[in-house]
Amino acid sequence: MALQVIGAGLGRTGTMTLKTVLEQLGFGPCHHMIDVIQHPEQDATWLAAVNGETVDWDTFLADYRSSVDFPSCHFYKQLAALYPQAKVILSRRDPQKWYASISKTIFEVTRNIERKGDGQVRDTHSQLLIRLMEETFQSRYDEEHVIAAYERHNAEVLRVIPKERLLVFEPEEGWEPLCRFLEVQVPSAPFPLTNTTEEFQARWASRRKQQAEKPA
Repeated sequence: MALQVIGAGLGRTGTMTLKTVLEQLGFGPCHHMIDVIQHPEQDATWLAAVNGETVDWDTFLADYRSSVDFPSCHFYKQLAALYPQAKVILSRRDPQKWYASISKTIFEVTRNIERKGDGQVRDTHSQLLIRLMEETFQSRYDEEHVIAAYERHNAEVLRVIPKERLLVFEPEEGWEPLCRFLEVQVPSAPFPLTNTTEEFQARWASRRKQQAEKPA
């Protein structure tokens, strides 16, 4: 199964919503960071990829028809080249709102990992998150720097991906532009908006609790 849709938008640009709707439209399963959390055996391969090692994407992503969010958005160029028939979606949102969201979610998780940086060996998922933040934001979380990195990423997507193959999409636009781009019918169901900041924080708190309760 080859990827048919590749999400190039960074995390917290409505990527969970995009995963949900792509699966509703028949482009599932759709890979998202939540899949990495649910399948921790993926961590090592993603970490290897971020570290520049060769990955057999055909085999690794064989069960997916689409991908969005971290870590896959970090590899949109490679995936777009490997799957030339796949369409690319750049999800984005207002930079200030995006920064406010990522600061309270992904950055807070990463900062919590970094605060524990006392020389101990971190688990593979933590290593992956840190490496993604290093590669994307140079491990800096101040607003000016982060928004500049966000804008550079989006500009690079627009530069690299041909216009006829790319949809720039904001979830608030709803079904119409997405379905037109993917050449599918518009569903009758309302367009979902998922994974709010509060939902992200609650899910991460639950995961930390489960980890803390595991036998040593």
